[in-house]
Amino acid sequence: MNQTTTTDYKFILIDENNVPYIKGTSMKIVELVTSIQAYGWSPEELHFQYPHLSMSQIYSALAYYWEHKQEIDTDVKRGFEYAEKQRLEAGMSPLSQRLRNQGLIQLKKRLETL
Repeated sequence: MNQTTTTDYKFILIDENNVPYIKGTSMKIVELVTSIQAYGWSPEELHFQYPHLSMSQIYSALAYYWEHKQEIDTDVKRGFEYAEKQRLEAGMSPLSQRLRNQGLIQLKKRLETL
């Protein structure tokens, strides 16, 4: 059975894994934050891209984020590092290798952003 914890934020709940999400949805706060970080979206653009969220839900999520910024940013970084580790361990796909062999794509060095 899923257990949730309420917060001081009207639309924000904490799930059994201690992950904050928007009440009535499956949208995690971290998903909203990464949309802002990746695309530079404003609250209005978030509403346009996620029409199932009200502006009140979005602003409540952003307020929660700013009050818990370090914790959420650490979670984002940890997720990125895990994905990057998995990508490196997986190696080059057969399709990528074939395209590189044909000279259609080139291997580029990835710049560290974190």
